[in-house]
Amino acid sequence: MPLRYATLVEAVTEDAAFRRRRRLQPSGGAGDMLFPPTYPGENQGDPPRHVFERRRIAGEDIWCVLLDSVQSQANRLEEALLEAARAGRLALPRLSVDFAGAGLETLGEITSLDAPHRVFDAILRDSLLDGTPFQKSALGTALKTATARDASAILEASPSSLLFGVWNSTGEGGGLGAKFARALVSEIIGIGVPVENAPRHRRDEAPDIQTSARRTGSRIDPLGVLRAVPVFKGPNGWAVTADAAGKGAKAVRPSEINHGNIAPSVAALGVTCDHAEQTVVLTLAGLRRLRFGGSPERDTAARALIAALGLVALLEQDAQGYALRSRCDLVGDPDNPAPLQRVRADGTTEDLTLTRDEALALYAEALAAARRAGFTLAETPVVLTPQDKLVHIVRESMARALADDAPPDEAG
Repeated sequence: MPLRYATLVEAVTEDAAFRRRRRLQPSGGAGDMLFPPTYPGENQGDPPRHVFERRRIAGEDIWCVLLDSVQSQANRLEEALLEAARAGRLALPRLSVDFAGAGLETLGEITSLDAPHRVFDAILRDSLLDGTPFQKSALGTALKTATARDASAILEASPSSLLFGVWNSTGEGGGLGAKFARALVSEIIGIGVPVENAPRHRRDEAPDIQTSARRTGSRIDPLGVLRAVPVFKGPNGWAVTADAAGKGAKAVRPSEINHGNIAPSVAALGVTCDHAEQTVVLTLAGLRRLRFGGSPERDTAARALIAALGLVALLEQDAQGYALRSRCDLVGDPDNPAPLQRVRADGTTEDLTLTRDEALALYAEALAAARRAGFTLAETPVVLTPQDKLVHIVRESMARALADDAPPDEAG
């Protein structure tokens, strides 16, 4: 059944969710090695590892691996929406901080779809709107006072923030600002992963598992620099004598200045799996918890707009592809079609058809309906300028990074 706007309105009024479970496979074909994200070990010095867990699938406990987390998928879906907006395929209200205008061309612009905390991010908070600190502007004040009882200000400024969730963590009451749960959840896992017991470092350590696959690494230095060659590293950089490297210089191996061979290594990283699966749920019941300070018709129009935006995000990501990271490139499975499903409150489902172009048309219709309901939804982004103090710390950080004046693990 095609998904039309009338059906969308009906669904956001009475149904539980839209969902899709899509089977994926490596671009290299079945059985090709995939590299999931790595996370630090529990103890200092532990090697990086993937996230494995047993999931109950078709009545069996199956070993699975996380290929793309809910948070990572949210970022990718936001990126897909932003790309579509910049290409002119949809009118997407959003906030944007113009760093290029402040002379930071390498940053360009950062929008409410890029910023980690969306409309409540510090990047926006420390910027100016028409010369006024954003927090003190009319729009900034409206965003700060938005609640689930009236989320109109967030919808008008950045509907994607309601779609992917946002929290005013620096709000009134010491981080007790309004929270808006994500309405769209997407996750990609690998199913049927060969695993083995990980070696224990201590006798009393709890058992753990790791992939049975292995990643090898090595590098031959074309210059042939040997490990035995003495070099020194100090405040003047590296040199072949301690005096030249500067006061307090220390002897280091050539590999520590990125010269010399990298010895061959083998690590328990990478996986093979029976197949990958993406599960997407767009909660309609969750959207009904949001109100927009007006009539039921106004509430329905707002919820339909958010739902339509979520469907655009999904279809745009499909079109852009699933190149998750190096050696983790996925494609669909032509033998296992994955229809979008309308999930009713009683658990029954109905298959829907929706193409990328149809999703964009559906969103355009929802946007027009929201405007008729009284929402002010701009065609172009609201542009902010970064405050001088924000520009200063960015410039200072860039200068220190170029001068190698920061520890390699420094992150704010």
